[in-house]
This record gives sequence, structure tokens and C-alpha cells, in this order.
Amino acid sequence: MRTLAWLGIASLCLGTAWAVPAKERRKAEKPKAHLALYENLDLDNYDLTLDNYGEILDLSNYEELYDYGDLAPKIEVGTLAPRPKDPAAPPDLGTTAGTPKLQPLGTAGPVPPAPVPAHGECRPPRALPSCQLCLCIGTSVYCDDANLEHIPLLPPETTYLYARFNRIGTIRASDFTGLKKLKRIDLSSNSISRADADAFRLLPSLQELILPENRLTALPELPRSIVRLDARLNSIPSTGLRPEAFRDLKQLQFLHLSDNQLDYIPAPLPESLRSLHLQNNNIQTMHEDTFCDSQDHSQVRRALEDIRLDGNPINLSLFPNAYFCLPRLPTGRFF
Repeated sequence: MRTLAWLGIASLCLGTAWAVPAKERRKAEKPKAHLALYENLDLDNYDLTLDNYGEILDLSNYEELYDYGDLAPKIEVGTLAPRPKDPAAPPDLGTTAGTPKLQPLGTAGPVPPAPVPAHGECRPPRALPSCQLCLCIGTSVYCDDANLEHIPLLPPETTYLYARFNRIGTIRASDFTGLKKLKRIDLSSNSISRADADAFRLLPSLQELILPENRLTALPELPRSIVRLDARLNSIPSTGLRPEAFRDLKQLQFLHLSDNQLDYIPAPLPESLRSLHLQNNNIQTMHEDTFCDSQDHSQVRRALEDIRLDGNPINLSLFPNAYFCLPRLPTGRFF
């Protein structure tokens, strides 16, 4: 009888142990397996890449190992505000039902409405982060593919302007008046055929001017702060460049004028230049002093490592003394 009693008690204990939910046992076992995984890793030679990601980390049980609870609601962020049906009418920002009108302290009556910005004008960054045709985020203004025909009125704090894929035809000197913090202007893929001579010269902080895929036939004067000029895929001839246009641009590092109508290399070039792209023009000759000082045979121009002249009718082998100061020969035809 005692033997039977002990057997009954043992059976009851075993049944209770097996009654623990399988999910709870897995939770208790997985931390040990997870620790064993990290113990087997060689952290000294640990190199996580897309190729070995699945081999190093086992994500098959990721959802069971970590319980994040209810996820926060998703927030959708747009890039462009919809264009109003009536250009003269302000956009309908909508109203919230039941929201009382705030009264200023010490006064009576409704609060006067805020002035509506002009067509295409961004609101100041401190106000709503939106525009009628553009999107203002911080000090960056995004006007891509907004069917613009001119540069919109910009907040004075603007540092970056993106107005690509529009129908802008002219850049006026007044478009950027007072924008002392503007660092980058990107007007790629517009219809710009003319820019006033002072359109960019008076911008003291401008570092990047991006103008490819337009219809320019001349370059305006550039500020001395410019670091990168990209005017590819235009119709600029050599006569469209001012004499010695780039000599005094001591910070210029990237000069890209490929796919234009240049007849010669626009020398002299500043010592700061690192990349010169002139492919697919009509350059047929060059001077020995184009890149190097022929009177100083000890000169070394270490910065200028990227020169592209391919797609031009020039035979580079005819000018062997023009490259002695360069770390690399230009890319182009040598026969």
C-alpha cells in the first residue's frame, strides 16, 4: 500500500510539471540558448555584413524573445503640399471641430488671422512646417516637381533649396536677396536659359550650386565661397564664361561642365581644385600652362587627381609637357 501511495504522489508531481504551458518553458529556455549564441561568437573577428547576417544572428524567434506590446500608430510624412486649385486662393488647411478661438490676454474680440503667404511662399520655420507649393523642414526648403515658373519667396533662414524638375526659366538677382545663410541651391532639370550676373555673387555662404540639365548659355559671376559648381548638360560655349572666371575661387574643389559647348579648358584653375569634368565638349587644344606652371618644374598639384576630357576631339598625347605636375594623367584620347 505504501508503494502504491508513493507512486500516486510521484505521478501527481509529474503531471503538475507537464501542465506548465509550453510557451513558458520556451521563454525559460531561450535566454540560455541566446547566451550560448553570443558565447560562440568570436568578437575579435566579428564582421557583420549583409552576406553573413543570417548566419551570425538567428532571427527566427525574434518576436517571441522580445515583446514590444502595442506599436505606436504610424505617421505618414509627405514631401509636397498639394497645389491649390485656385492659385489666388490659400490652401484649405482644415479646422478642428469644437476648438475654441483663443483670446489674447487683456483684450477682447477674436484674434486676427495670420497673413497668408504669397503664391509659392514658404512659411517661416517657426510657424507651420508647410508651404503652398513647397515643404519647409527646419531651414531646408523642398520645391521639387511643383510646377514652379520662378524661384518662390524664401524664408530668410533658408540654408538649403531644392527646386528640381520644375519650369523655372530665369534666375533674377532679387530671388536670393538677403539669404545670407544659403549654402546649397539645386535647380536641376528646369528650363533656365538666363541668370542675372549678380544672381549668386552676393550670397556669402553659398558652397554648392547645382544647375545640370538646363538651357544656360552663360555662367553668372560666382561667390568666392563656392566649393562645388555643377553645370552639366547645358549649352554653355567658351564665350559664355568670363575671362579667368575661376582664378579667384580659392575654395572651389569640384568643377563639372561636361556636355556643353566649350572650345577650350577654362584656365587658370585654382590650386584648390580636385575634380575637373569637361567631357563631351568641343575642346581641341590646350596650353602647356593649362594645369602646370611651365616655368616651375618643381611644382606638384596633388589635389587635382580627377580630370576628364574624354569625348572631346583633342589628342592629349600632343601636349606631354602639360601634365608634369599632376598626380595622374587626364582621362581622354592619347592617340
